Amino acid sequence: MNTSTLRKWRHKLHEIIYEADTPLGKAFDIVLLVLIILSVVFVMLESVPKIDAKYHDLLNIGEWIITIFFTIEYIARIITVKRPTNYIFSFYGIIDLLSTIPLYLSMILTGSNYLLTVRSLRLLRIFRILKITRYIGEATRLRRAMLLSRPKILVFLFTVVIIAIIAGTIMYLVEGEESGFTSIPHSVYWCIVTLTTVGYGDISPITPLGQFIASVIMIMGYGIIAVPTGIVTAEYGRASQDVQHNTQACPGCGIGGHKDNARFCFKCGEELNPEELTM
Repeated sequence: MNTSTLRKWRHKLHEIIYEADTPLGKAFDIVLLVLIILSVVFVMLESVPKIDAKYHDLLNIGEWIITIFFTIEYIARIITVKRPTNYIFSFYGIIDLLSTIPLYLSMILTGSNYLLTVRSLRLLRIFRILKITRYIGEATRLRRAMLLSRPKILVFLFTVVIIAIIAGTIMYLVEGEESGFTSIPHSVYWCIVTLTTVGYGDISPITPLGQFIASVIMIMGYGIIAVPTGIVTAEYGRASQDVQHNTQACPGCGIGGHKDNARFCFKCGEELNPEELTM
């Protein structure tokens, strides 16, 4: 009975922490989102000297409360999965650890010679903002669309680099050193700046032919900027039409993103809803 009760307790806690399909899971995720945002706001306010001087103690107390909460959450995530190392060494596991330990380290490294190091470590708390993507369902779909778009975007970027090299070489021949195009690499730099419509203005063509070529490159730049957006948007639309995924996380390794009708984890093979725990 004790073993069965413990397993049911771990399973229930796992559903609350790792999933968002239940009322308690949704409430837990909302609380985490609020605390993450508050923590990031506190870090930003601490960097403002006037605000930190006036409200330092209040900000420090708020950060300690949030840090203790996330410490408990981190420990709970470890004890509710059957393979804790999978979570500890996962991307989000490392982020959770990095965003929690700085405040504790500041208690140990109290020497004056370590003061600057401690302040730098405390800035790692900003990593908590990366945890937000875990609780936004669309983030998984966007990440999948970007991964599918990667080959097309790489080919596109390679093409842009070739265009920049060719156009930069032409501008070097047309304008020459007297116009600031002192070398082909420098001319390629100008072409990239012009294609991206940044336009620093440190180099500019002065001949009519060079100005005409620059105008063509500028017009190309507007079209080039829109291409990656179109590629990602198209893949995102396809991802939206694929099989729907839920927020259920594996009780064995903690990974999510399973299909609605999945019975076993696609990574470790663990049963997602053991019958002995649901009875």
